[in-house]
Amino acid sequence: MAERMDVASARRKMKSPNIKTRKRALKALHDARRASASKK
Repeated sequence: MAERMDVASARRKMKSPNIKTRKRALKALHDARRASASKK
């Protein structure tokens, strides 16, 4: 997977009808949130 998965991309992919794409986007959002929470 060469595509980038930042928060903006993940949010856009959450609107996709494809279940695998949505799950992958949700995981990216969760990881991003967890990373920002651990920085504080």
